[in-house]
Amino acid sequence: MAYLTLNKTKLKENFEFLKKRFEENAVAWGVVSKLLCGNRLFLQELINLGVKEIHDSRISNLAMVKKLNPDVQTVYIKPVSKRNVGKMVEFADVSLNSELKTIHWISEEAVLQGKMHKIIIMVETGDLREGVMGEQLVDFYSRIFDLPNIEVIGLGTNLNCLNGVMPSTDKLIQLSLYKQIIELKFNKKIPWVSAGTSVTIPLMLTHQLPKGINHFRVGETLFFGVDLFEEKVIEGMHGDVFELHAEIIEMQEKPLVPVGNLAANPQGEVKEIDESLYGQTSYRAILDIGLLDVDPKYLISIDENLEIIGASSDMLILNLGENIKGYKVGDQLTFELKYMGALGILNSNYVDKKVIG
Repeated sequence: MAYLTLNKTKLKENFEFLKKRFEENAVAWGVVSKLLCGNRLFLQELINLGVKEIHDSRISNLAMVKKLNPDVQTVYIKPVSKRNVGKMVEFADVSLNSELKTIHWISEEAVLQGKMHKIIIMVETGDLREGVMGEQLVDFYSRIFDLPNIEVIGLGTNLNCLNGVMPSTDKLIQLSLYKQIIELKFNKKIPWVSAGTSVTIPLMLTHQLPKGINHFRVGETLFFGVDLFEEKVIEGMHGDVFELHAEIIEMQEKPLVPVGNLAANPQGEVKEIDESLYGQTSYRAILDIGLLDVDPKYLISIDENLEIIGASSDMLILNLGENIKGYKVGDQLTFELKYMGALGILNSNYVDKKVIG
């Protein structure tokens, strides 16, 4: 069976790298754990690092965090549906919000549960996902700041999550100005400007982060060490915290091109044939993992001699050329992963998860 490993030594080194940079910039931060899909083993590794704040978009995952350590501050990072307000208030200490009606429901539920629930108001800054329009923000705040059992602790934004709009110094300064306007108008203190995510880290590392930005929500860069501006691993971090290990279940020398009349495969693809390859052969390996677990485009082969040809629901097909390394049935091949690849595998019940290091 294929399995996924998390290298806790490399994860710790990535964590310490970020922790040091955030401390140098007087920035608070929490870890976005949604990639882990509530996996108890991997969540425990986060808690073992000393993480004090965990963010997730699934209430059940936050419930697992509270089960492992009730003292960790939990943050729900998408607008909550009406039917889930009760569970969200039960397991999330903080939530990101952009709808007046929803915040009223949260207030009512927090009163019933006898809890003070913290709110970060999300502000639209151009990527067109969730967020209150800037010109409506003051009126929005005026309608919620004195609701019972609600405490507004921050303004936040999301960038690069839908349309790929990248953060900029100007956009972040604008968000900081909104905070100042609200504090002056209402004589209230808003502790956080939560405008930082993994995509914003390069601005911090190059000293372009406005001083008003004092809270980050970080997932991808912690787990993959990636600079999302340059799309490369940050010097001093690791890109291979996660690795996929899959076993060769067939190894045969076969033609390079299929033989017969071609129609669409189950994925709706119609293969194009390079007629110059007729009569040529190569060694092909089949691995014990497929589209049910991961899209091949999110796999990075450690062996440069391997070419990923495609996949069916349960099998991954590789071209090994002349198989110069002598791979055989039963051998394990290792792949690094892009974020969406790890997410697919972590959401699969058919791939084992292990901690190493």
